[in-house]
Formats: sequence, structure tokens, C-alpha cells
Amino acid sequence: MSKILITGAAGYLGSVLCGKLLEEGHKVFAYDNLMYNQQSLLPYISNRSFKFVWGDVVDHTDELQQLILESDIVIPLACIVGAPATNRCVEYSRMVNYLSIFDLVQTCNDYNNDIKIVFATTNSGYGSQSGEIYCSEETPLKPISPYGIQKVDAESFLLNNYKNVITLRLATVFGVSPRMRLDLLVNFFVYKAITEGVITIAEPHQKRNYIHIKDVCDTFIHCINVFDSMKGEAYNLGLDTNHSKGELVEIVKSFTGCEVLETQSYKDPDRRNYIVSNMKINKAGIFPSTKVEDAIPELIECCKMLKMLNYGRESNRNS
Repeated sequence: MSKILITGAAGYLGSVLCGKLLEEGHKVFAYDNLMYNQQSLLPYISNRSFKFVWGDVVDHTDELQQLILESDIVIPLACIVGAPATNRCVEYSRMVNYLSIFDLVQTCNDYNNDIKIVFATTNSGYGSQSGEIYCSEETPLKPISPYGIQKVDAESFLLNNYKNVITLRLATVFGVSPRMRLDLLVNFFVYKAITEGVITIAEPHQKRNYIHIKDVCDTFIHCINVFDSMKGEAYNLGLDTNHSKGELVEIVKSFTGCEVLETQSYKDPDRRNYIVSNMKINKAGIFPSTKVEDAIPELIECCKMLKMLNYGRESNRNS
């Protein structure tokens, strides 16, 4: 059993990962400022291996520092996610997305550099690549938005300044979570199909890689179990299939029968258009298996429920 600290634990990914780690027998310290009033961690409160601590990683309090030093593993998920959110609060997002990682590394290097860190970043750092050449971990990173720049800078700082770290460059995540996000592309398309019966799509040619939230959590657990063989490296994490937005919307349409409209009025601020190679993480023993098609039925049922709750996109940003 390891003691694992997760910052941003009440978010979309963290609220699922906490449960998975508890099932594996680990002790989980969940750190979050609950800025969206989310209740996603309530199912774990009665578990004696779970401890919730309220706080903001920006403050880097003595309490947070003590939690870090009590932990065997730190998974820093606290983040202002996506280009629109970081554009609205560039300085605060930089403190959360980059400077909090600086503080984490400084604490570990000063007091206990045997603490293991598994860091989630984004493959949107590849920016506007051609969409025809596979991006490997050796492909130069060309982030465009403040979000992409902050995450790339945080990853670079970790890999260059700390010995016990694995970084995962996540594809676009999809799937159901207690802290549901509807701004993620697959989730968003299904929500629009269910609530409005129509999906309006911009830049249908743009290609991206995708990954189910449960496969992400399983990868974190795998990294923990074989940490020494993977440490010191960055890994792309996604499915073997890279879909264009146009292909993705056709998959959703095949399940929902929704109408599809194309618009020229929106441009992706990250200009994401790339295909990604996941061969490196496959060689490390990780083979994500949940395809987009596999998750559409669960997302349809989720969105039917959210429709009844009037659970809008505005309430689901950045967590």
C-alpha cells in the first residue's frame, strides 16, 4: 500500500482516480479547493484509507507541504484546463498549472527526493502539426495557447529538475465521471446530440487522439506499479485510432440520429490538428482498449440524466 496525494482530486479525472486507487488498497490524500462546489468525492468519505483536505495549490501552505512529505507518490492534477479558461485568467492559471509544480519539485528536492511524481499533461502541446505526420515523444512541442505553453513548461521543468517523475501526455479524454465535463469533445458532441438533436461542427478536418477516462486511471496505476522502469520519460497516452472531428461526429450520429451542421464561425484557439503515435507507452505495457464507440452508450445515458437536471456546459469548465 502506498500513500498517494492527488491535487485537484475532486475534478473530472481525480474523482474517478481516487476510487480506483482505493480499490487497489492505497491510502489517498485528496487535496482540492472545490472551486466548482462539486460533491464528487462524497462516496469515498467513509473509507478509512481516504482523507480529504481543502486547499489551493497556489498557496503551497505548510499543510500541503506536510501532505507531500507524508506521501510516497504525488499525482498533481490541479489545473485550469483548456485554452478558453486560461485565456480568461492567464496569471492565475500560470500559478496553478506551472508555479505549483515548481513549488512541488522544490519541496521534494529540499526534503525527500524519493517521492514519486506521475504528472498529467496534454498532447495539445503538439499544436498545429500537419495532421499527416505521427507525433511521437521526439516531435518538437509547439504549444499555441497559454494553456498549452503552461503545461509544456511544467512538464519540461519536471523532467529537467526531478529524477523520480513520469509524465503522461493525455489525448482528449472522454467518458463519464462524478465530476462530469461537457467541454471535452466526445462528451460535448453526445450532450448536444441528446439535448438539442443537432451538432454544429467547425474545422471538421482537424484530427486528434482520444482516451477513455478509465484507461487513463488504469495507466496511472500501471505507472505506479512499474515506476522505476518508466521514470524520467514522457509518454503519449491515447488510442491507436486518430479521428478527425468530422469522423467523430459521424460516430455520434450513428448512435443518436442527430443532425449535423457545419460552421465557419469558430476557430480552435489551440489549433489542434495532429495525429499521435502511442508506440512508446505500448512498449511499456500499456494498451488502452476503450474505443470511442464503446463509450457512446454510457454517455448517452449520462446526458439524458444531465438533460433532466439542466446541467449546462457553462458549469463544467476547467476541472
